[in-house]
Amino acid sequence: MVVIRVRGRVQGVFFRDSARRKAKKFGIQGIARNERDGSVIIEAEGEEHALQQFIAWCRKGPPFARVDAVDVSPLDPPRRFSDFVIE
Repeated sequence: MVVIRVRGRVQGVFFRDSARRKAKKFGIQGIARNERDGSVIIEAEGEEHALQQFIAWCRKGPPFARVDAVDVSPLDPPRRFSDFVIE
C-alpha cells in the first residue's frame, strides 16, 4: 500500500484516467486526484509485484505527460479500497 506523488506536466494530459486503466490492468485498487500544486496523488493498494509495475508506469505516464519526479511512501494505515477511482 503506497502513496505516489507524480510531478511534472501531469494535469490535463489524461494522467489520472490512464492511471485508472493501468491500475485495473494490474489489479490495483485506490484513488487518483489532482493537487493544487500541479501534481497528481495516487493512493494504491495491491500485490507488491503489481504495485512495482504500476509505480514503474507512473515514472513514464501517458504519451502527453512529462514526469519530472515520482515520490513513493507507505500508505498508513491502509484504506481497503474496493476499486480504483478518480477524485
